[in-house]
Amino acid sequence: EVQLQASGGGLVQAGESLRLSCDASGFSSGFSFSSYAMGWFRQAPGKEREFVAAVIWSGVRKSYADSVKGRFSISRDNDKGTLSLQMNSLKPEDTGVYYCVAHQHPYWSGTSDPDYWGPGTLVTVSS
Repeated sequence: EVQLQASGGGLVQAGESLRLSCDASGFSSGFSFSSYAMGWFRQAPGKEREFVAAVIWSGVRKSYADSVKGRFSISRDNDKGTLSLQMNSLKPEDTGVYYCVAHQHPYWSGTSDPDYWGPGTLVTVSS
């Protein structure tokens, strides 16, 4: 089964930057990291999980939530099997647990629930 491990979370001040990474493994025979669309979701304290960003299998097309457009950038390295999320100009409302996710449809853009979830990494933005 696909396993996802996010890292890079931490405590930063508003306006600062943070970069999250995700390592993927456990792909079934005949499949690889590049077979899946990848993305990030987050969950703020007391709120439901929400979509943040997604990237299709090739890395060419990317999707973002309106709340992070222009500040966050998602990217993937299919050779290394890694996913990244560069977060700039962070705001207190960006605080939450960030989850690396994967979807079996290679062109998934975040409009449906992911198939696989990692355990998440905590991002805290102080004002």
